Amino acid sequence: MAEFDYLAISAAELPHYSPVQIQILPDPASLFQHMARSIADEIRLNNASGLPTRLILPVGPVGQYPILAQICNQEQISLRNTHTFNMDEYCDWQGRWIPQEHPLSFRGIMQRSFFRLLDPDLSLPPEQVHFPDPLNLDQISQDIQDVGGIDTCYGGIGYHGHIAFNEPPISRWFQVSVEDFKASKTRVVPLAEDTIVMNSIRNTGGNPRNFPPLGVTLGMRDILAARRIRIYCPGGMWQRHAVRMALFGKPAPDYPATLLQNHPDYILYLDEETAQPPAFSA
Repeated sequence: MAEFDYLAISAAELPHYSPVQIQILPDPASLFQHMARSIADEIRLNNASGLPTRLILPVGPVGQYPILAQICNQEQISLRNTHTFNMDEYCDWQGRWIPQEHPLSFRGIMQRSFFRLLDPDLSLPPEQVHFPDPLNLDQISQDIQDVGGIDTCYGGIGYHGHIAFNEPPISRWFQVSVEDFKASKTRVVPLAEDTIVMNSIRNTGGNPRNFPPLGVTLGMRDILAARRIRIYCPGGMWQRHAVRMALFGKPAPDYPATLLQNHPDYILYLDEETAQPPAFSA
């Protein structure tokens, strides 16, 4: 296929040409429902087999979490043997977590949209909720190893292809090889300017000065080591190019989502609007 031809593929033809498995759902509501149902079913099946559930979870998307809490409460699905490892969190300019009470805090969002909505007798113990800690960077990877690795990594794709806050390492002074980036560890990263602009438009009324400048993120090593990867993209217009690049771009650190292409059990889900070709693709 000629360079950039993939930008013109219709949504109907996209599953045929995609080098990885994709599923197109009707709308974002269907996508959130599917994601919540998938997580709930995974926990339920593991519970029935007496097995733990070990998940990497995102904040972005988040619409699945209230649905997931409702499913777990209605169907009495216990999370007592579940371990969650969130992908990332915002940090202030000194490299510390922003307060959990901050409206952008991923720790706070997870509490408000999911954990606090669970029946107390179903909720996972606090010590089984893990976030990457900028003051103890290697702890979360050790915790993952201690519980036997990750069953499924759930996530989304950022505007320029970042997975978690694995921002493209673009510099005039150094280059990072594909293998080095795939082996990247938990670290504190400066957020790219376009990440700040994009997220400020969506969250702070377009005020980038009122936005955290740093993030702490799981590295690609822990994400790629998950036994399954499930990526959900309900972004619509803004995410159309990101999805096409993630599917068809050459695997490289400058578009981190491309590094998922060779994972042995990777599925990307998107809604019909997001599946459309980017505007002006010609």
